[in-house]
Amino acid sequence: MVPPVKRKGTHDELQGSAFVEQASWHQGMIAGKSPFLRGPYLSMYVHKPWTIRQYAGFSTAAQSNEFYKKNLAAGQTGLSIAFDLPTHRGYDSAADEAVADVGKAGVAIDTLDDMCALFEGIDMSKVSVSMTMNGAVLPIMAFYIAAAQRQGVEQHQLRGTIQNDILKEFMVRNTYIYPPEASMEVVAQVMEYCTHKMPLFNSISISGYHLQEAGASTAQELAYTLADGWAYVRAAQEKGLSVDDIGPRLSFFWGISMRCVDELAKLRAARVLWCRIMKLMGAKNEKSWALKTHAQTSGWSLTAQWPKNNLTRTAVEAISAVLGGTQSLHTNSFDEALALPTDDSARWARNTQIYLQGEAGLTRPIDPLGGSYLLEERTLSLIDEAWEIITEIEQLGGMTQYVLAGTPKKSILKAAAKTQAQIDAGTYPIVGVNAFIAHELEKPHLRYIHLDEVLENQCNRLKEHKLKRDTALCAQSLTALKKAALDKKTNLLEASVVAAHHGATLGEISEVLVQVFGRYQPEPTGVTGVYQAELKTQASFIRSVSTGESWAKKNGRKPKILLAKMGQDGHDRGLYAVAAALSDQGFDVKMTPLFQTPEQVGYMVQNWGADLVSISSMTNGHGALVPSLCQWLKKLGLGHVKVILGGIIPENDIDSMKAHGVDLIFGPGTDLTSAAQDIYQLLNEDIKND
Repeated sequence: MVPPVKRKGTHDELQGSAFVEQASWHQGMIAGKSPFLRGPYLSMYVHKPWTIRQYAGFSTAAQSNEFYKKNLAAGQTGLSIAFDLPTHRGYDSAADEAVADVGKAGVAIDTLDDMCALFEGIDMSKVSVSMTMNGAVLPIMAFYIAAAQRQGVEQHQLRGTIQNDILKEFMVRNTYIYPPEASMEVVAQVMEYCTHKMPLFNSISISGYHLQEAGASTAQELAYTLADGWAYVRAAQEKGLSVDDIGPRLSFFWGISMRCVDELAKLRAARVLWCRIMKLMGAKNEKSWALKTHAQTSGWSLTAQWPKNNLTRTAVEAISAVLGGTQSLHTNSFDEALALPTDDSARWARNTQIYLQGEAGLTRPIDPLGGSYLLEERTLSLIDEAWEIITEIEQLGGMTQYVLAGTPKKSILKAAAKTQAQIDAGTYPIVGVNAFIAHELEKPHLRYIHLDEVLENQCNRLKEHKLKRDTALCAQSLTALKKAALDKKTNLLEASVVAAHHGATLGEISEVLVQVFGRYQPEPTGVTGVYQAELKTQASFIRSVSTGESWAKKNGRKPKILLAKMGQDGHDRGLYAVAAALSDQGFDVKMTPLFQTPEQVGYMVQNWGADLVSISSMTNGHGALVPSLCQWLKKLGLGHVKVILGGIIPENDIDSMKAHGVDLIFGPGTDLTSAAQDIYQLLNEDIKND
């Protein structure tokens, strides 16, 4: 007989007096009953399958609206709205800070009129709507509520979820506006408002997805996400809400990677752990104990090399989410590593779920893999691993304090850098990237958006909007909002709804609050030594290090490379991975803060005396930002500085980028040891020319 795994005593209150410390620990548990290992509902998908909720949004509200209506007609059962980066960051489309990002990674929403256009012809009382919004949660929720009221739909009829998960933004995604303490106050007030006035609407969706995308391990994603949820419940309590006021209306959002067993176990472990947390917080309502979740297949696992491989990846991940017991699911389109999805690729992604519901028979069993020795053991081990991290967080004062200390961000960066190093070493195989590589890359048809037209359209709509509104009433409503932020006597969302009806724009609502709370700007911190630990015996790594040592000996210093992040794109996993790799291969690496302008980066290059500047582009902002930076470098007499561009760069843009002055371009999946050698070659060619 195999001896039981020695546990750490973390399960005492989950199942009677104690968990059974053996392979049969899960026996006797049923779906719909504490601790919800097998699912939050008794019959799971038998009577109601999971919601097919595709995440989408791009360009203008009118174009996204057309896309939504097509999807709903084709079998989609709920909407999940993606907003563009300026919207996330609280900028109107006409703002100088927004110029490179309008309508690119989501839909631009500047006014109530835009939100009304987004839902034109869609009955807001009948469709469940999920909105991925955190930083600018107040104006977006205000526009959503006001748009429904224009349709004749009352707030209490609205169904769906607002993400409103700001803590994870400070860890990974970076679409914050205000400092952490003020941001948590906003979160709490949105929860307070929705609890009293929107009983069918979930006021927060605590997201592990973005943690996973940034490189978090399964245990980190699980622990940090649940600890975030714990912090939000406490914030709600400070507003006078009870645990059972808020508990039934909380939902969670998980990323689903190619690690099938881990993902299945994660969803099951999450339900058990959340049940425990809510009981510890004093919840009495079983609906508070039950964790409900949305899941999304991995964006990071999508590869630009042979994109149709991604069809299979998404199908595998979708099966994991369903077998794990998700309540709604988004399946990524195969071409999203290169561009926004086309109608055809979106249909294939959506049909993946329809196959699973209609053809695979996965809606009939309640917990299809329950009882698997491997699955149950991995579930229990994840419960242990995650609870150990959660305990550490609690000992340090809870998740808000933990985030302020920078601990989770550093841990995730280290995990992400390790994964990238393993990919470059070949010990983490990815088909088409470092294994079974095709020599001829496929060129799928991609969605092309006329971005200049989108920007012009939004700016014109803003101008017209401001001309037709009652300026005095708008100003009064913004003054009232500012007063509410200062004296905390009026709910901020309530005041924002009034401002929305009086014509205030998203940027104006956000800016009023910036005047009170300030705009948050952290300094970047990287990790070192990870690449060296994983690749120190690899010939290519040794060669790069040797080249770096030779360069440094010849020049009396290491080559200086400035890694720059411009525009409103806060995705920084790639930036930190590059920093870690190049640091370990002999470069003196410095990172700019996020959200820089080309002018700011130009002066940083000048002040530091950089030899190279590397620009990270994830959301197609390079078309406007890179030419501007190259112009600034020339203006400052820095034409000798080498310019490198990395990220998702469409093939059609390569020649124009090089014409503007870019020396090297690296796409997704680049081996960072090979990249280092190419950069050294570029520097050495410069020396030869001298």
